[in-house]
Amino acid sequence: MISFLDQDFSQLNDYLSNTVFSKIYILVDENTHEYCLPTLLGNISGDFQFEIIEIEAGEEMKNIETAVQLWEILTEMQADRKALMMNLGGGVISDLGGFVASTFKRGIRFINVPTTLLAMCDASVGGKTGIDLAHHKNMVGTFTAAEQTFIYPKFLETLPLRELKSGFAEMLKHGLIADKNHWEDLISLQSIDAESIADHIQNSVKIKHKIVEKDFHEENLRKTLNFGHTVGHAIESLFLAKETPILHGEAVAAGMICETYISLSENLIDEETCENIILNIAKHFPMLDLTGFSDEELLALMRNDKKNEDGEIRFSIISEIGSCLFDQSISTQTVIDSLKTYVKNSGF
Repeated sequence: MISFLDQDFSQLNDYLSNTVFSKIYILVDENTHEYCLPTLLGNISGDFQFEIIEIEAGEEMKNIETAVQLWEILTEMQADRKALMMNLGGGVISDLGGFVASTFKRGIRFINVPTTLLAMCDASVGGKTGIDLAHHKNMVGTFTAAEQTFIYPKFLETLPLRELKSGFAEMLKHGLIADKNHWEDLISLQSIDAESIADHIQNSVKIKHKIVEKDFHEENLRKTLNFGHTVGHAIESLFLAKETPILHGEAVAAGMICETYISLSENLIDEETCENIILNIAKHFPMLDLTGFSDEELLALMRNDKKNEDGEIRFSIISEIGSCLFDQSISTQTVIDSLKTYVKNSGF
């Protein structure tokens, strides 16, 4: 269940008051510890036992070593199977915390309190947990839904613009794959800030939740949510490997541009639609310098994508604004051409 918190956090307090648990473990990173935890604790009423577990911020922390450390910390704290983990943070905290909780002692309950736009609209919704394997994104994880997700849009006021835009990429994706009106509402925004975005979060969450409800284990329709991610995850992984990490949404934005070129190459959309999509993505996201990466490096990572079958790279690509096809087998040359077009138009 997904709830949007009011000023006094009444929905969260009701949940905690009506749930039996031995102790609450709140997972935070250094940023959410400073900027969000005081608000959370200041609004929780009731005599609950809390333990705060802090990790460093950043995608590079979403790995098996951190997971092992967290399992060891929970063991040292004698966490039992009636414990509750509360993930207070962005996408890394949601993914990592959910993975650790869903595997510790074969699973303890967890709830998500997302603090970034990316987590509110994407990572904390849908029951995907996971960690990166070396530089391969989300290669190890589980399908385990949080008992509840509590969204407090005012947390967005703590974010820099770059982080807001990272989450905005996923919102744009929701419009492109499933709701043309949502896309048009988003591209008509005059500015990207916490206030202007807040009114559109609920619609993005509804779009994702509706898709996930129909296909929780990603056997068919849910694959459409990966539009922009086959290329995007490869780009994100290479920047991470070179120790110059970029934000997830920045990589997805680049991925959506490349995969829109693929849609055009496959004659699924016309040039006008292609230009509309790319211009409206590019005005919010800087073009990335991919000149330091070879086509083969990017293709090698795409070949390890979780959606692939029978050795073929499978794409989710749009057939029109608001509609998406999945399990599309695309030729290697078409993929390379899309990357070359992106690099050509990037100006690097």
